[in-house]
Amino acid sequence: MPATSRPRRSALYIPGSNFRALDKGRTIPADVLILDLEDAVLPEAKKEARAAIAAAVKVGAYGRREVVVRVNGLDTRFAAADIAMAARAQIDAILIPKVSRPEDIRRVRAALVAAQAPAELRLWAMIETPLGIINAERIAAAAEAEAARLDCLVIGTNDLAKETGTRILPGRALMLPWLAQVLLAGRAHGISVLDGTYTDLDDDAGFDAECEQGRDLGMDGKTLIHPKQVPGANRVFAPSAEDIAWARQVVDAFQAPENAGKGVLVVRGRMLERLHEQAARRVLEIAGQIEEIADGAPE
Repeated sequence: MPATSRPRRSALYIPGSNFRALDKGRTIPADVLILDLEDAVLPEAKKEARAAIAAAVKVGAYGRREVVVRVNGLDTRFAAADIAMAARAQIDAILIPKVSRPEDIRRVRAALVAAQAPAELRLWAMIETPLGIINAERIAAAAEAEAARLDCLVIGTNDLAKETGTRILPGRALMLPWLAQVLLAGRAHGISVLDGTYTDLDDDAGFDAECEQGRDLGMDGKTLIHPKQVPGANRVFAPSAEDIAWARQVVDAFQAPENAGKGVLVVRGRMLERLHEQAARRVLEIAGQIEEIADGAPE
């Protein structure tokens, strides 16, 4: 299970150079806003985008949303300035693109220490290269190192398709082994995993199907490229009413006085162990967090 129970159903990319979009992000009900300095920003606009993001997050008006800055790749001439800005900004995490080996995590960690970043600033890693897929478990293992900061893997399906020549077809059969490999790596080391983007904004049915596939694989949420995708992702990746009712039944059954000390119970004809109780508690915790977000809207 991921180390956090914070909902990450929807993670919306917002170009750092788009002032209007940065402002609109304050009203979009996404769980996560990824303020982008990489793909969405032209080289000549990087400096301006950096300043715009720094100004936007200082206002502190994004409410309960988790705010993440995607910096440029570690081997680009923009990375150092991006990381230095993000280390000083009032954000939750830095997203590093094209993480391919554990050494990349160590490099970023050292840069954050040098920039005197606050200890609570987290690190997210994009897995979007063939080497990143191969090394996914070793990268995720960095989360267990002291002060590693790593707590989320983001799958970059479009870059994976580009670098491998693989077509992203309905059902993503050709990519499923890679998605599952990253998911297992994350779960083995207690960190969240977010699915890649869906680029056809006119195909609502295809988007819903891909969200459902990601949910069934075990993903915590989906990265998004347009605000119109947020409600669908929030709906699919949230526990359903049936999930919540069942989770309450499981927790109540294990907490009943007559079941104290029992490791195995039968609930509605199903044989359950304590691990099922733990999973049920996580469902209820996520549902509670989502309810708090809804009660606090708009923000």
